[in-house]
Amino acid sequence: MLSVEQARDSAQSLVEQARRAGADAADAVYIGSKSQGVQVRLGELEHVDFSEGEDVGLRVFVGQQSASVSTSDFSNEALSALVERAVAMAREAPEDPYAGLAPAQLIARGPFPDIDAEDRSAPGPQELRESALAAERAARAVEGVTNSSGGSAGRSASTMALATSSGFSGASRSTGHSISVSVIAGEGPTMQRDGAWHGARHLSDVDAPEIVGRLAGDRAIAKLNPGKPQPGRYPILFDPRVAGSLVTHFAASISGGSIARKASFLLSKLGERIFADGVRIVDDPLRPRGLRSRAFDGEGLPVARMDFVSDGILRTWTAESASARQLGIQPTGHAVRGAGGAPGAGPSNLFIEAGNRTREELLASYPEAILVTELIGQGINYVTGDYSRGAAGFMVRNGEIAEPVAEITIASNLLEMFATLEPGSDLEFRRGIDSPTLLLPEMTVAAA
Repeated sequence: MLSVEQARDSAQSLVEQARRAGADAADAVYIGSKSQGVQVRLGELEHVDFSEGEDVGLRVFVGQQSASVSTSDFSNEALSALVERAVAMAREAPEDPYAGLAPAQLIARGPFPDIDAEDRSAPGPQELRESALAAERAARAVEGVTNSSGGSAGRSASTMALATSSGFSGASRSTGHSISVSVIAGEGPTMQRDGAWHGARHLSDVDAPEIVGRLAGDRAIAKLNPGKPQPGRYPILFDPRVAGSLVTHFAASISGGSIARKASFLLSKLGERIFADGVRIVDDPLRPRGLRSRAFDGEGLPVARMDFVSDGILRTWTAESASARQLGIQPTGHAVRGAGGAPGAGPSNLFIEAGNRTREELLASYPEAILVTELIGQGINYVTGDYSRGAAGFMVRNGEIAEPVAEITIASNLLEMFATLEPGSDLEFRRGIDSPTLLLPEMTVAAA
């Protein structure tokens, strides 16, 4: 994997080659990554994984025609052929009135913000093995846990560089550390499986293996002997483990591409109240050590903390340059991309701000409710907002978590869900897209 400086120089060189080959404009992306992981099961080492990869992508423009190509071959001959192929493809491509780089006057200028995304700690295979074993031991020590699906610990590093013919050149490096374990509780047909995971940019921020393991064991035990509620309409609480999925659905529905294609149920809602008074949804790309933090976006534009929703009102779309031109707006600094293809738009560290009531107060809001801790399958219609997903969790009676429930379906419409949901005060930043416990006053529940 190239260093940050080498990656930046490599991307810049590719752009310069494309211009010499006849491209009117070009941008290049380098993405390199390496990871190491250790898997254990029942106290024994199962395997050690190591992977490393590098890709570079080039996008060229000839007038309003464009083409994108990528390769993992970094030889001079391969890169020269890549440039020639990209320019030839662009000349044969249909014209796109919205194609082009981000406006030159908007590109980010260094020095870039420090997001503290790199940790130079480098635990070796033995240290990773000990962490994975400790997590599994803690999980198996929980009374009622009968088997293990395994524990794992890993570390990773990645480098991303971007250069454009409009003058942007930047690179960043990030690291990741994680630990996870999955165990089985019970015997025979009544067995239940669950697990726990935690990851962070810096090793010092990762939960201790014993905490992760204990949580996995407790979760598996709690799921034993599930029942099914009577079909009907119930208040539903989304545990933070799954509440972030609603934030993800919201983010997908405000992307410039979806809006430009008229493929979003929020198409006509900009500037309107779609959540309850006081609800705020924030995107914060500059949070130090954030799992989705970035110092610039995928087109070289500056990034900043932004309210997507404030006081319940939808304030913005997220748009990269192409969809922004189609919508007649400025790009918002939310371009995301891989090594190949054109950028799309997406959030960084996105979260629903904490509400006023505690989780305990939300649980006690109704005499009977369902706490959802697991969602199964996909049943989202982004054009209509219709929502239907398999779920599992627990009954809640008079504020107390009662028996587990499984094999249920919860259904509603996202517009109705957004308009009525109430966030709790228990927000923690653990996943990149985060939410506190969410209370929805009413959803339809069916049991299989």
